[in-house]
Amino acid sequence: MSAPHHDAGLVTDLHGKLDYGTYLQLDRILGAQRPLSSPEHHDELLFIIQHQTTELWFRLMIHELRAALSLISQDQLEPSFKILARVKHIQTQLLSQWSVLATLTPSEYVQFRHVLGPASGIQSYQHRMIEFMLGRKDARLMQVFKHNPAVFGQVEACLKAPSLYDEFLRYLARAHSMPIPQDVLTRDVTQAHTPRPEIVRCFRTIYESPDNLWDCYEMAEKLVDIDEAYSLWRYRHMKVVERVIGFKRGTGGTAGVNYLRQMVDERLFPELWDVRTEIKEVG
Repeated sequence: MSAPHHDAGLVTDLHGKLDYGTYLQLDRILGAQRPLSSPEHHDELLFIIQHQTTELWFRLMIHELRAALSLISQDQLEPSFKILARVKHIQTQLLSQWSVLATLTPSEYVQFRHVLGPASGIQSYQHRMIEFMLGRKDARLMQVFKHNPAVFGQVEACLKAPSLYDEFLRYLARAHSMPIPQDVLTRDVTQAHTPRPEIVRCFRTIYESPDNLWDCYEMAEKLVDIDEAYSLWRYRHMKVVERVIGFKRGTGGTAGVNYLRQMVDERLFPELWDVRTEIKEVG
């Protein structure tokens, strides 16, 4: 008795039909790795793929954050929870990727670092858009995109739009009559958010009465997840850079590790961290 053929329905005649490679445009994707070292250094391909993959995940993060921002602005918090959970999982993927790049040794990287010229991750416009969408606003960082008007316009739109935190604070005031200061609600959103004790008190109310404000409580924890994951990603970035180039300056002109280190402890949603010290103990 012959074994059953589990692939009996396998489509093998793909002439004139959409196949896997065409749908994913693999010829373009797999043809986009073009090392510049001559002779080509074995590890330059790793370096390129690491950064290209990061940019693909960034693209998905932007797609998801835009959807979350739209939902929150329409008072639809619950549908945004799944989206923000997905953002956290994307961040986990980005964090784990650093372990691959960490296999690049200093003696290997110096063989092709020179071909990068001034090219640097600080010029990642998608990363900058994500930072702006999460509230880390700094208009000075726009300067590196002035040579590309189309990119500059995309980043500037994120700079001028309310961040995820801005939209949540507006929701708290609008849907739950939380006493968010009016000047916070109407502030210039191109500027970074300044922590306020009044907002800490609002979050204390939420955390001490989660059953009455479950949607707000759930959203607060989703934002803390994202903030924590982002901090861990930045820390891992810093340590991998230190491991590979030590304290050399970055190719884009930054102070390298010292530049990255100053950002590790920055908080995207500061009052959500501050409130943890203020919550009353029971008993």
